[in-house]
Amino acid sequence: QVQLVESGGGLVQAGGSLRLSCAAPGPTFSRFAMGWFRQAPGNEREFVAAISWSAGSQSYADSVKGRFTISRDKAKNTVYLQMNSLKPEDTAVYYCAADRVAFRVVVMSTSREYDSWGQGTQVTVSS
Repeated sequence: QVQLVESGGGLVQAGGSLRLSCAAPGPTFSRFAMGWFRQAPGNEREFVAAISWSAGSQSYADSVKGRFTISRDKAKNTVYLQMNSLKPEDTAVYYCAADRVAFRVVVMSTSREYDSWGQGTQVTVSS
């Protein structure tokens, strides 16, 4: 399993932006699709975005399409989530995760397909 570390969370006003980062310890990261999930208090963990191992495919939850962008920098072993036009309903702990299958062609949106998780970073959007 890959050990992941998220950063970049914080408090922002509605309409603002944040960029989350997820760092992996080495080049092993490059073989796996990466996903971002979030969990608000009292809610189940939900899919936000994912990017294929090649960075050729991305997938987004309908609730964030057009506002969030996922990307990856293999040279830095890091995946990013750029979040713009933030809304109070985006408030949650955000987790990054690595696909459990290397070189998978299809980008997955269900958490059970990911088996390496970071500790999470809190994002709070005030109204």
